[in-house]
Amino acid sequence: MDLHLYPYELKFRHTFTISRKSKDVQPSLVVELINKGLSGLGETVDNSYYHMTVPMLMDAINEHRAFIEQYHLTTPEKFWEDLYPKFSDNMFALCALDLAAWDLYGKQKGMPLYKLWGLDISRNPMTDYTIGIDTIENMVQKLEEFPWPIYKIKLGTKEDIAIIKALRQHTAAVFRVDANCAWGVEETISNAIALKELGVEFIEQPMAAADREGMKRVYEHSVLPLIADESCILESDVARCHGYFHGINIKLVKCGGITPARRMIAAARALGMKVMTGSMNESTVGTSAVAQLLPYLDYVDMDGPLLLADDTATGITMEHGRVHYADRPGTGALLKR
Repeated sequence: MDLHLYPYELKFRHTFTISRKSKDVQPSLVVELINKGLSGLGETVDNSYYHMTVPMLMDAINEHRAFIEQYHLTTPEKFWEDLYPKFSDNMFALCALDLAAWDLYGKQKGMPLYKLWGLDISRNPMTDYTIGIDTIENMVQKLEEFPWPIYKIKLGTKEDIAIIKALRQHTAAVFRVDANCAWGVEETISNAIALKELGVEFIEQPMAAADREGMKRVYEHSVLPLIADESCILESDVARCHGYFHGINIKLVKCGGITPARRMIAAARALGMKVMTGSMNESTVGTSAVAQLLPYLDYVDMDGPLLLADDTATGITMEHGRVHYADRPGTGALLKR
């Protein structure tokens, strides 16, 4: 296979703020694997919370370029298994290679991945749209300029309940909230009561991942379902989240791609947990890969391309929450050249 790496600087439509940081640009890395005229695309991203930069990711992949280019792809699962020992400390890099392998494999078979897996897309969940932290006035403005059936509201301020009250005055849409580890135990329990009255569906990662004792208390007393994000990174984290959260949010970039994500979904289902996949602000390349998993999911947050001023590719499209697949095999992503 031929291996190509394409770094991007993805500009946001608005400054994107969560409880711990703000950013105007999302650095991204697209990986392309080419075999016999067919091209497979994958994507990963820079993330300061997990200490990953695009140059680090490129170096990690280039270190094993010879192995990758000499590799004979039989199945993506076997490719992932053979790459894992080389990337066991860098799931972000492994994700991009895994997605590219799945896209290439789907093209070799002439089918979108969801068809290859025998999935029914007729009941796919709708994606939410994220409103980042800002002044209440600006958050209302962002909501009104982008009518959508489901919103994910980033929280972690001193005005969290006031924010939701203000937004609720402008829409009857479903609300989900994500505190990105910003709350404490009593704050989460009391906020859940107020948020439930305001029509919030669930709370994502209210507290720091390390506070397992506190999370257990919240789980026992919260009136709203709790979804793990920062607490659920790798496959081994699924069982650790059982009894502490009602569901998990799987990020392909963090877990190492589609291959481990499908195993995580199966493990969560066996434990009776809800399953969601989320966005790391990927472009349409990474988001088209997420879309292949939709029939497995209860919830999805795949609005990365909607938050960007420009995109790397064409592929899936989103309209009022509904996700539409490209009429192409693999993930359907096609780079804008």
